[in-house]
Amino acid sequence: MSTLAWIIVASLFGGVLSLLFAAFLTLNTKASWVSMLVSYAIGALLGASFLNTLPEAFKLAEDPTEITVTVLIGILLFFILEKLVLWRHCHMDECEVHDPMHGYSNTLTSDDHDFGRSGMMIILGDTFHNFVDGILIAAAFLVDVQLGIITSIAIIAHEIPQEAGDFIILLNSGYTRQRAFLMNLLSSFATLVGGVLAYFMLHKMDYLILPLLGLASASMIYVAMSDLIPGLHKRPEIRATLQQVTLILLGIGTIWLVGVLFTHEH
Repeated sequence: MSTLAWIIVASLFGGVLSLLFAAFLTLNTKASWVSMLVSYAIGALLGASFLNTLPEAFKLAEDPTEITVTVLIGILLFFILEKLVLWRHCHMDECEVHDPMHGYSNTLTSDDHDFGRSGMMIILGDTFHNFVDGILIAAAFLVDVQLGIITSIAIIAHEIPQEAGDFIILLNSGYTRQRAFLMNLLSSFATLVGGVLAYFMLHKMDYLILPLLGLASASMIYVAMSDLIPGLHKRPEIRATLQQVTLILLGIGTIWLVGVLFTHEH
């Protein structure tokens, strides 16, 4: 299969499949499943970054400092971008942007609608996020198919709980289930657009691949450490902690296993 075909398939899986799974979990009120997926996603993101993306970037770089500086700048950049999103979406005294289970209930009343956030802003933010995911997927596949697949797995793993959270926010903002699903579906195709555009652009500007690998690493580390892990601390009891650690290790193990399998194949 050609590199472009891999990018198209991975982008569709990263966008559409994760949305379908998230919608299934949300509409069937599987709150515990979403919580478990968050722990698994943390492991997948950290595993993909530290076991694959960063080592590959260090191999390609003439000076390792290029990569560490790029990762550092990337983390700071994502922090600033997230601050802008929080500023647009939050009340003066409260914010629930990163709690994927906020407002989660079996029934929604008019009193539950719109917690100070515009549903359209959520969609626009998600569309941009999906577009960037597509670029990162393309950059990884242009380096190596194995790296592309591992990066895609990590992105899909964290997209599912994120899409579930967006779905819940849209429902709480007054959207019908059908409209919320349709809006998220259209947004998910931004992953495919980003992937295909990046494929053609990076062929002519291959010097961007290395910094994009650094930014991909920064993105995965930042999402895992800043957005997902703090939510796990809301359940400090021993049983929940053991479950979380197990699922994080399972996520890391999945990435490691995929890497081993593809290494043997090659």
